[in-house]
Amino acid sequence: MEPRLALIVGAGSGLSASLARRFARENVQVALASRAPDRLAGLCAETGAVSFACEASEPEEAAGLFDAVVASMGEPDVVIYNAAARARGPIGTLVPDEVARAIAVTAYGGFLIGQQAARLMVPKGAGTILFTGASASVKGYPQSAAFAMGKFALRGLAQSMARELAPQGVHVGHVVIDGAIRNPGRTEPADAPDSMLDPDAIADAYWTLIAQPRSAWSWEIALRPWVERF
Repeated sequence: MEPRLALIVGAGSGLSASLARRFARENVQVALASRAPDRLAGLCAETGAVSFACEASEPEEAAGLFDAVVASMGEPDVVIYNAAARARGPIGTLVPDEVARAIAVTAYGGFLIGQQAARLMVPKGAGTILFTGASASVKGYPQSAAFAMGKFALRGLAQSMARELAPQGVHVGHVVIDGAIRNPGRTEPADAPDSMLDPDAIADAYWTLIAQPRSAWSWEIALRPWVERF
């Protein structure tokens, strides 16, 4: 099935913007969800996307987002969860409430959005749900326990959903972004060229996942700069 509408949750000026542009080039309508949708005005003007306000870690808001998108644009064929939050610091000084929020946004929000997407896609027997992972999805780093917990949980969610929903016609994928992504105002240092991922190249990889034939679906791919150590 060729997608007609894609919903990107956790939209911003980096990877999500590249994804929106990639979809627009494929004549796919785009819905962008963010806690601060006003910041997406420029991207919406550029791509024809429509923005929605949503706190993805709140069940009522996640459900309300899908109600609003369906009512104004139709049912999404592709849903991408790109939201995350961090709580940095030594394990002994982390603030429990900040850790709880980081896990809620990174993983629980993924569950809520994935659940809403599945409820629409399973009856049709078609659709794609993608979750954005990170290096922390597969390896924990010092002073990054909260992010690792959230990303490990998101990866488990994606794997479980992929096994459950693939036989029902819904493609679920997890993308490990193993490295830093270039963003506006953040590029590689002069002494380390190619050390960051190009967000447009990542968007191309997402499109490849979406376009995969059902007989050979990937549940996970890992993307990293060629200079990155495994």
